[in-house]
Amino acid sequence: MTTRVLIADTDAERSRRIVEACTRHGLVCSTSSQGAEALEIALADMPAAVLATLDLPLIDGAKLAAILHANPRTQGIGVLFLCDSEADAERDDLDGQVLPPGADPDTVARCLQAFVVHRESSGAAQADEEGGVEGQLAHVSVADLLQLFHANHRTGTLELDRTEPHGRAERGRILLRGGEVVQAAVGSVEAEKALYRLLAWERGRFAFKPSPVNIEPTIQKPTRDLLREGLRQLKEWERLKVDLPPREAQVTLKIRRSALPNVIHPLTQEVLLVLESYSTVRDVVDHCAYPDYQVLRTLQTLIERDIVELRRESGLAEVAGELFTATDAARLREWVDLARPRGEAARDAKLVVVASDAEALRALLRLLGRIHGVEIDEGTAEGVGADHLGRLGRIAVDADLGIELVQLPAKQLFAPLWPLATHGALGVLLVLSGPVAEAVEALEGVRGVLGKLPRARLLHILLLQKGERVTPEELRKHLSLMDEASLFLIPLEGAEEAPVLLREMLGRLLP
Repeated sequence: MTTRVLIADTDAERSRRIVEACTRHGLVCSTSSQGAEALEIALADMPAAVLATLDLPLIDGAKLAAILHANPRTQGIGVLFLCDSEADAERDDLDGQVLPPGADPDTVARCLQAFVVHRESSGAAQADEEGGVEGQLAHVSVADLLQLFHANHRTGTLELDRTEPHGRAERGRILLRGGEVVQAAVGSVEAEKALYRLLAWERGRFAFKPSPVNIEPTIQKPTRDLLREGLRQLKEWERLKVDLPPREAQVTLKIRRSALPNVIHPLTQEVLLVLESYSTVRDVVDHCAYPDYQVLRTLQTLIERDIVELRRESGLAEVAGELFTATDAARLREWVDLARPRGEAARDAKLVVVASDAEALRALLRLLGRIHGVEIDEGTAEGVGADHLGRLGRIAVDADLGIELVQLPAKQLFAPLWPLATHGALGVLLVLSGPVAEAVEALEGVRGVLGKLPRARLLHILLLQKGERVTPEELRKHLSLMDEASLFLIPLEGAEEAPVLLREMLGRLLP
């Protein structure tokens, strides 16, 4: 059986020597000098392993590995990185084995051969005869995908789907012909406006399916120009998003239309016209033809000039109603009854909370206290300490059933209690704040013990101060034990979505 490997190296002479060494070791090699082409070869030939340098053009080596490992069809392909410096070899964001600088061709070939043996024993790689790509947007952005498809003149449909923090499912679609974007849609929004909105998606799944695209284009602008403008808007959005109005807020015209200036910018004029028919920021944004960012910035300007009034709702009862549906309650009651000893009275479920420090715990309790159906015990939200062991409050599921919040200290002194306190719990919330490295260190012991327990369900909450951001590299470095689905980034200030994200977390706790 022929075993194929792919050598993706910008140094043609080095690539030639590695191919010769691999041939002596019984490997059949394909070669490429740039990342986009290497990805195309990997999708078509499904090599057992890929050797990549980090300086590949169009798609660098690190991103090539991320795309391959995000795609279920290619996630079993081993990736080795050939580094040119000690600094590159010490990078902790590389998803593969790193070879030291100056590794000779025979050493490289032996490492590739070892990867091949591992692949054959695990049977991890599956052929993708259609050349499709799928994976998580957390691993590769929409913009990077479009750049890849544009560079390789791909034709087909890029399907995107995600679940918003308050539970609403969203689906998007981008059609490409010869690498050029010709149509985009998300919900009721289409064309360029839809494309710019999809470029901002950071979570969810993607799947590209090659197929003929025989439709009349609704997007005429070249893809390179679209991406340049979309990325510019994203940069501006990141800079100003804290000050822009939240989409769930109510907006109304505060002055009479007759009092408006005679000369108004077309964008402002359209926003004011839409305001006559719609009363939420989300609806105004959806029904204006201009890109979301421009509409939100115009609304903010009108608010600052006292022309439009913004009403921010406090709490979440108006936004999303009850925390749990009747079906949710029935599922939880069945789970509780199965775990309850025969003859014992009905009881609540239990949710264990472990915080990296006292302030992190208090901040979480203050946020939870804003949610309809959550009752924090009197004095707990401000007075509880990191060493407190016992009840914090209760989450109502229905009239008779609830989830009791119980704190478990993270200090090593309480280690003998960790397995006992979490026995029969619905899950464990690990709450972190402040510098990520310090918070992870504070919880390292309890995470290690609880993570090894049978049927352990650990959910991680990282509380972010106003303006604080955490890079994917920092998360990978310090939170490497986490499944991405178990991590919630919760803003403490300047954002309306914190309670909504907590609601999503609570909904995920159900068995």
